[in-house]
Amino acid sequence: MILHREKSIWDVAVNECMQREKAKDDADKESSLEGAESNVLIMGSKDAGKTSLILRFLEKEEKPKATIALEYTFGRKAKGHNMNKDIVHIWELGGGTSLSQLIEVPISKSTLLNCSIILVLDLSEPNKLWYTAETLLKAAQDRVEAVIRKASAQNPKIYEEIKSRAWKRIGEQHPDRDVLDPFPLPMVILGMKYDLFQNLESEKRKLIARTLRFLAHNYGASLQFCSSKMENLMSKGKQQLGHLAFGTSVSIKQGVQDHNKPISITAGSDGMDVIGLPPVKGDDIGRGNARTPLELWKQAFTAVFPQEAVEKEMAADPSKDPQYRESAVDNVRAQKDKELEKYKKKLERKAKTNQLAGQMGDVS
Repeated sequence: MILHREKSIWDVAVNECMQREKAKDDADKESSLEGAESNVLIMGSKDAGKTSLILRFLEKEEKPKATIALEYTFGRKAKGHNMNKDIVHIWELGGGTSLSQLIEVPISKSTLLNCSIILVLDLSEPNKLWYTAETLLKAAQDRVEAVIRKASAQNPKIYEEIKSRAWKRIGEQHPDRDVLDPFPLPMVILGMKYDLFQNLESEKRKLIARTLRFLAHNYGASLQFCSSKMENLMSKGKQQLGHLAFGTSVSIKQGVQDHNKPISITAGSDGMDVIGLPPVKGDDIGRGNARTPLELWKQAFTAVFPQEAVEKEMAADPSKDPQYRESAVDNVRAQKDKELEKYKKKLERKAKTNQLAGQMGDVS
């Protein structure tokens, strides 16, 4: 006799996921035949416009919804008159810094050489900006280094290859070469909510802009200020994503370095002599523990904008969110909830019966 085990909610969910993955894999194989593939990880400040950027890039007319953890989507682009299409796998990390451990999913041995990063920072919340950037960049750096160590077993030259690529993005003969620390993967820093940022005091805007220019230059990243409320700036953000995804050009005729305007600087085009020294007094430098330019800028920035502790809030229960409805899973869940309620009532009746029996025994 064959026993059929009743399917659990987990079984249904896993089956649903496997079906979707198979459909996606089939689509990828069909569309990306001989086409290039790339991976873009978008991470950064919470509620700063990461989802809005992705939706605009994919030309989807949808209302942005909160990202629970790590979400995946993809886009395709035709290669001229060729039937083949390039494909980009887009990973969005939600939760600000609270789920940084999920970075290990999009950054792996199979994606290392075609992966890039967009770091989205909320310009209107400078008291969280440095902490967010520092936490996520460290998590990404640690992950990349761990993957390189594993990949080196099969490809001993992979570290040198990645390092060489990083310096080519900046310029191998850049005058700041001795003081820069290029990030292993291509990176763009997007300063979002420029519409709110421009209302800050001039000196505060100047410090934020100069600090982000330093961060971008230090890591060999491009820097672009954006706002989902300003279409002309959002289009620049889309161009940056398109460049990482498909290698399309970014139309920056001339870099913008003025803090009174939306900053727009390509990787390797800035300079320490132009950015200037961090606004730290000589006495403060002697009293501080800063040993590198990065630590000096951190000291200067956090002195004006003390960093707030970013709470690791638990997201709302996704099972209650309409955007995550799955009919098969929800039906089983509803059935199990009813069965649980019946079981609880049965236990309550049994407890009352036992209690009455005990009381009658005491009376007798």
